[in-house]
Amino acid sequence: MNGLIFDIKEFSIRDGEGVRTTVFFKGCPLRCAWCHNPEGLSPTPELWADPARCRECGLCRKPCEHTDCRPFGRCLHICPQDLVKCIGKTYTPHELAARLRRQKPMFDAMGGGVTLSGGEPLLQADFCAELLGELGSDIHKTIETSGYASQRDFERIIYLCDFVIMDLKLMDDAAHRRWTGVSNAQILSNAKLLMESGVKHLFRTPLIPGITDTEENLQAIAAFIGSEPIELLPYNDLAPAKYAAVGRTFGLEIDPAKKRTPDLSIFQNAILRK
Repeated sequence: MNGLIFDIKEFSIRDGEGVRTTVFFKGCPLRCAWCHNPEGLSPTPELWADPARCRECGLCRKPCEHTDCRPFGRCLHICPQDLVKCIGKTYTPHELAARLRRQKPMFDAMGGGVTLSGGEPLLQADFCAELLGELGSDIHKTIETSGYASQRDFERIIYLCDFVIMDLKLMDDAAHRRWTGVSNAQILSNAKLLMESGVKHLFRTPLIPGITDTEENLQAIAAFIGSEPIELLPYNDLAPAKYAAVGRTFGLEIDPAKKRTPDLSIFQNAILRK
């Protein structure tokens, strides 16, 4: 069994407790209009070519003999600025676990561990389960998830983790469909399961101006989670710059008039990320 990973970031301090290594799984069933990881959306390897810094030398478009370049019609190895590459590398659970376990001394010294993120790691639930098993009980394991998965996959994975970070974006189903492309019914069902599971967890809500940060939506989230812990994330203005590199268009336009500081006092146990 192979898993498809689009990035591995070491020394992360925003993806769980302590200093961590975050593994980004490729592929996501949601299409959030504000997504800041467009390279994680497709479940297959794809070309990354940075147009902003390209000098139009044309070297990458010349024929080459590299087998890995053939699917893309571009040479992945010749760019003098390393602006052309393939996004998505396959690993077996054993290969990836072995790489991550080499960092255990750092995890032990800095109170960290491994975080599975994405994309959506539960889209590759079987691989996640094997990887978490390979990591063993002596490494702290966290997953960041949208919660959009079958109850079976969600339940079996959260019980293999020490900590779960789960998004709650929009409580109204019609709004959730409009802005993410999917219903929130299964997400809310899994969120209830998580709250009853006994697994340590944190909810997250991205504060998208005029979309998720409305008084109505935040009140509904607060009512749903009660005293559960939640982290509130500011809108990421840098997200659009990454889209052109993977041949996508960032279609969300934020009305400056809707940028405001929402009343977050309704949350009983909130963390506001700066």
